[in-house]
Amino acid sequence: MPPAKERAKRIQRRALRDVSKIRIGDVARAAGVSTATVSRALTFPDRVQTETRERVLAAVRELGYTPNSAARQLRAGSSRSVLVVVGPRRNPPFFSEVLRGIDTALSQAGYAVLMGNLDSIDGKEKYLVDLVFGGHIDGALVLASTVPSHAGRTIADSGIPIVGVCAETDVAGIPAVVVDDEICCQAQTRYLLDRGHRHLAYLAGPKGNYNERHRYAGFQAEIAAAGLGPDDFVRFEGNYDFASGVASGKAFLALERRPTGVVATSDEMAIAFMTTIRRGGLRVPQDVSIIGFDGIELGDFVEPTLTTIRQPRFDLGSTGAKLLLQLMQGNAASQQLTTLKGALDERESAGWVKT
Repeated sequence: MPPAKERAKRIQRRALRDVSKIRIGDVARAAGVSTATVSRALTFPDRVQTETRERVLAAVRELGYTPNSAARQLRAGSSRSVLVVVGPRRNPPFFSEVLRGIDTALSQAGYAVLMGNLDSIDGKEKYLVDLVFGGHIDGALVLASTVPSHAGRTIADSGIPIVGVCAETDVAGIPAVVVDDEICCQAQTRYLLDRGHRHLAYLAGPKGNYNERHRYAGFQAEIAAAGLGPDDFVRFEGNYDFASGVASGKAFLALERRPTGVVATSDEMAIAFMTTIRRGGLRVPQDVSIIGFDGIELGDFVEPTLTTIRQPRFDLGSTGAKLLLQLMQGNAASQQLTTLKGALDERESAGWVKT
């Protein structure tokens, strides 16, 4: 083994015994650079060559070094601030209650909440990463499957505790609190199948989305269990928002053979879809049955009221926040994935197929 790699291995073995003793010099030796280069790679990554920066970040991850530990000690151990990151195109009607659960748990523990989102604004992710590496944040809750990153480093590389809420993140080792998406979508589909529907429509979430993957898997599993195949359902692409529900409704009206039951993967899409097809002359549920997913308040006030899967939104937020508080206190997570249950809320928008 080359001397540099052997030296890094020795440092790593010492780190496993006591990560808190790892210093910037240990990272520099493992990466084969100066301490100044390590500092620049972590603080001003754009000023360091890509290969060198990646080598430094690899050493940081391997050794478990926390770049802002010294700054924290100078501030008596805590900033009392938590960053909450919301993914792009997230629907406010759903997340309002999740955020209320987060704020309730954190404020009771004396923490302030800083909000950030992963939208398309130039420099937004850089700002979030710099904020965390600057030592201004004690922990983060990520309400998305993507952790903020910039110039080869993520907020996870800073060493702060992080918890995913509503989705597992793309960084290994980060615990998450989610709802049982696959089981919930199976329940949606089974509800319609049990009422005689054999030709269904599926209103999908964004392609590649964590929740969409699990919900579509549940839908397909239930379709297969009923002995149905690809010719027995129509998939409409969407983004969990009102606009994609309207677009799906218009496409539905243009079909020559229309499904009798509709599984929507968000209430926003379900409500917009229902409004669109009713304006097109169809009756709900007499002609088309619709079932949503989320349990937002608006579903209680539309006509007809929306049958849906009600997510434990407040509990998702508060459970994630309490887990983060546990991690920030130095305690390990008891499990990597905490799964909460959704519940079918039977209202007026879904019924038996018309014979």
